[in-house]
Amino acid sequence: MKENFDVTGMSCSACSSRVEKAVGKIVGADNVSVNLLTNSMQVKFDETKISIANIVEAVVDAGYGASPKKITAAQKKTTTATPERTIDKEIAAMKFRLKWSIIFLVPTVYIAMHSMLPLPVPEFVSNLFDGRANAVTFAFAQFLLILPIMYLNRKYYINGFKTLAMGAPNMDSLVGLGSMAAAAFGAFALFRIGQGLGGGDLNLVDEYSRNLYFESAGMIVTLITVGKFFEARAKGKTSQAVEKLINLAPKQATILRDGEEVTISVDELVVGDEIIVKPGESFAADGVIIDGNTSVDESALTGESLPVNKTIGDEVTGGTLNKSGFVKFKSTRVGGETAISKIIALVEEASSSKAPIAKTADKIAGIFVPTVIAISIVVGLGWLLSGAGVEFAFSIAVSILVISCPCALGLATPVAIMVGTGKGAENGILIKSGESLETAHAIDTVVMDKTGTITEGKPFVTDVILCNTDEKIFLETVAALESKSEHPLATAVTNYASDKKIQIPVTENFQAVFGKGVRAQIDGFDCYAGNEKFLSELGFQTDILSDKINALATEGKTPIIVARGEKILGIIAAADIEKKNSAQAVKDFKSIGVDVIMLTGDNERTAQAIAKRLGIDKVVAGVLPDNKSAEISRLQSEGHKVAMIGDGINDAPALAKADVGIAIGAGTDVAIESADAVLVRNDLLDAVSAVRLSRAVMTNIKQNLFWAFFYNIICIPLAAGLLYPAFGIKLSPMIGAAAMSMSSVCVVLNALRLRFFNVERSIKFDDTPRDIKVRTENFQTDILKEGATVQKTFKVEGMMCKHCQKHVHDALAGMDGVTAVEVSLEENTATVTMTKEISVDDFAKVIEEAGYELVK
Repeated sequence: MKENFDVTGMSCSACSSRVEKAVGKIVGADNVSVNLLTNSMQVKFDETKISIANIVEAVVDAGYGASPKKITAAQKKTTTATPERTIDKEIAAMKFRLKWSIIFLVPTVYIAMHSMLPLPVPEFVSNLFDGRANAVTFAFAQFLLILPIMYLNRKYYINGFKTLAMGAPNMDSLVGLGSMAAAAFGAFALFRIGQGLGGGDLNLVDEYSRNLYFESAGMIVTLITVGKFFEARAKGKTSQAVEKLINLAPKQATILRDGEEVTISVDELVVGDEIIVKPGESFAADGVIIDGNTSVDESALTGESLPVNKTIGDEVTGGTLNKSGFVKFKSTRVGGETAISKIIALVEEASSSKAPIAKTADKIAGIFVPTVIAISIVVGLGWLLSGAGVEFAFSIAVSILVISCPCALGLATPVAIMVGTGKGAENGILIKSGESLETAHAIDTVVMDKTGTITEGKPFVTDVILCNTDEKIFLETVAALESKSEHPLATAVTNYASDKKIQIPVTENFQAVFGKGVRAQIDGFDCYAGNEKFLSELGFQTDILSDKINALATEGKTPIIVARGEKILGIIAAADIEKKNSAQAVKDFKSIGVDVIMLTGDNERTAQAIAKRLGIDKVVAGVLPDNKSAEISRLQSEGHKVAMIGDGINDAPALAKADVGIAIGAGTDVAIESADAVLVRNDLLDAVSAVRLSRAVMTNIKQNLFWAFFYNIICIPLAAGLLYPAFGIKLSPMIGAAAMSMSSVCVVLNALRLRFFNVERSIKFDDTPRDIKVRTENFQTDILKEGATVQKTFKVEGMMCKHCQKHVHDALAGMDGVTAVEVSLEENTATVTMTKEISVDDFAKVIEEAGYELVK
């Protein structure tokens, strides 16, 4: 049995690791996966050995909260109201804490450091907070100001000391311990100042008024809250994906009950219901059409932009859109069994099972914190045993705690990530979380969806092949026929005709022939546009065009044959073409050692044609959403770090399953919400830049961590008084706090170097449509209907009398395929009716042999 749980109280990877270990120890728990990003846990267990209550109890005993998810994917599908999300409440609460923490921190720092800051200091402030003359006011004002900060951020102290007491310290322990130590020393100093004033010992007053660390106590928790606030905002974006998926399916359906139409909630649908769907409505369940025909927009399922023709006996899928016809279908899968519900489940499962990326600082924190505490206690006791005073030993112990404050360690990763994500945002690369930015540096394989990601996502005219026809007449005919159609290919044709300034003539008796083409009357002629099968069934001799049609199809293009009267005018082809920068992006990915794979629901021939033009070596075609996710899993099982780039709802499971999901900005909301990064400019070159940026950030993080540990290795021994016996050098807590602050400054300054990261674009990106060069060819052949005739009129010179007229008539009438000849002596013309194509040169030769001349 597999069950999903919501987990509360986790703040870092040390927490998620502890929860995993706690549940994993239970006999009967086979597989435990805790996701810090979504605060969720997925457990596969033997229900005969343990229960859900046992799992919840294990999490609670570990110091956290847990509850089973009460709403399943199937139930969510039919939920009309969306409750307020926990993450939204968390963000609002954190924003409130941060705002008021800053409000109290600013005056605290100003009072504590007004003499050192390059700011104007009014005389009454200088006198009121003189560290020696008014030491109690100076200290007590700071003490009062940090109390609200500590109360607002009490979570760090409660959780930190709780996990510390349980023997599993985390980042909250570091933050809480460092801040509390600084505040405790400040409180101790406040008492010592009072003692000095009471005893008239101004040296004691002076010493402790300069050794207050109240501002450090407030600064630590405030800085950490800043990072946590931005992290929570990034988390909030990812959890909206399932809500968008839920909204795809209609909430109501119209069914037939006892011959009458009845509107019911989709919750009440059962297998076998006959459901009516009108144009513009969505299918409420999976099923089979039993009446009518239509075209269905299946982009929600397959991601492909072209509607699919459906007729009696064809399957339809819940959540897809009925574009044109009135149909009735019988439901075969309802509720949680529909394809859309399964996609929702895939997204949830992929999100829950994605392993949390353990921060280096969090991993080391479990060892670092108890080690520092142990050093502080041991060194303090050591000084006491060696004869030092209590104040001296306490000062040493506090100095160790303050100087090893987790700021540098805690800031090493998030500051670099914050700067890196900001730099990405400046260049249209929105990275939703630090985890995603960290993971992207190890990407060695990128999987791209075809439609809307590599290609434009809509068809454009690419070829025009004329069959001995004037181009203007051809375009007028095809534009008039397609102007009545709502098919995306029709839109491509009419847009092309508009660009060529073609005036579209009026059509009469328009008819769409399902799955084949269209027909209408134009200027009295019966005109047709459609596929080869359609024109062949009408009697046109299309065999001569087969090679050209197959060549177009091999290039991934859709050919439309156009006929007027009894003659084929030509072929117009359209295709979903590649974006401007797709080829360059593939080349750039390869140059940084990343393999490129194209994944698409389209047919193999079209996919291979595009891959060949772009230089993509591997293609996986004809895949549905679950197969896309499975392909990502297969690559991951082979040891690859995989990035998925997509734009459709069908890409959502794969985007969630991938190590890094990258959504095209113009894609669907669900794809964008499911992804870890979004390309605002729809520029694939930005995906290359995202990987390069990630690598730069990771290098910066490693530098920061090196400095943080190097600093601790040097400063902790100094704070412990290692040099005091030999040189009398003792590192006071004040110097320790200054050193701690400087370590943080160094880390931040190093991270700010990322602002100079250069986002290179080999081709300047813009949003204007791609300039498409349409290939035009004039195929000098008349292609007619079987049994049809065509007339041609020629100018003949040299005829002088009735005998001449008869000689020309007899010569032409004797040609193979000629059925009738009319020769006009007055106009010097010959009109020939024929059943097959005869070239002008053949006519000229026959007339010349008769003793006359054909004027071409």
